[in-house]
Amino acid sequence: MSAVASNAPLKGAKKKTDARLLTAQLLLTPAVAMLFIWMIVPLVMTIYNSLLNYNLLSADTVSFAGLDNYKYLYEDPDFWVSIINSVIMIGTVLVLSIVFGTLLAWLYDQDFKGRNIARLFVIAPFFVMPTVSALLWKNMMFHPVYGIFAAISHLFGLPAVDWFRDYPMTAVIIILTWQWMPFAFLILLTSIQSVDSEQKEAAKIDGAKPWHVFVYIILPHLKRSISVVVMIEAIFLLSAFAEIHITTSGGPGNATTNLTYFVFLRGIAQFDIGLASAGGVIAVILANIISFFLIRTASKNLQAA
Repeated sequence: MSAVASNAPLKGAKKKTDARLLTAQLLLTPAVAMLFIWMIVPLVMTIYNSLLNYNLLSADTVSFAGLDNYKYLYEDPDFWVSIINSVIMIGTVLVLSIVFGTLLAWLYDQDFKGRNIARLFVIAPFFVMPTVSALLWKNMMFHPVYGIFAAISHLFGLPAVDWFRDYPMTAVIIILTWQWMPFAFLILLTSIQSVDSEQKEAAKIDGAKPWHVFVYIILPHLKRSISVVVMIEAIFLLSAFAEIHITTSGGPGNATTNLTYFVFLRGIAQFDIGLASAGGVIAVILANIISFFLIRTASKNLQAA
């Protein structure tokens, strides 16, 4: 009798928990359904279109192509060039944004007059739309006639450089780094500010120089934050489009054509929906592979910390 009585509160608590769980599931159902419609349905349609011989110029002759679109991409040298260009862009921008972001975060962690205003100037590029930043760099900075870089070259008696003709990949990388370095700066500055001040003071008392503090205390502390920056920036850089479309249009030739712009050219410029969909599916697969390894790396860093 006493055992039954003692189990009654447990059963009542379990019923309340089940009721709350059911209520939570019902409340989440519309959001999950909307997410399903927003993400899964377009993905399924893209996979379906990638299996078709589907060109908008001859939409009345759509036929099943199987894996022919994927085979065509495999044999297309421009496709592999776009992947190589994507790897170069992503890798270089990640390195530059993290290096400069770390150095600036360390510098702006110091106490000096006007520090808050200076920080505002550093993070400002992150809030500029990609199209606007591309136009700014194309017409104000890199223009070979009246750009700022051209004026500096003339000041030293040097010929102006046509960046988008002579160094197109470098120009695009500079623009992307200018855009994404503030993001790395914000994350890394927050991480640096979380370093125990007593630890830094103890190191200084023991005779450690500023660069010793940076190398042996700050950098190890930034390991987790750098993993987060790499993961987020890599995913977004894989889909970089406006900076390329506005400045170089993937050229000269295919010198700056990344995977996203390659899909755009096949789908919009050539009206080949089947081929563009196949490229989009491959882009999604690559993005998920990158995300998988980056998340695993970030998880290991979090566990190690």
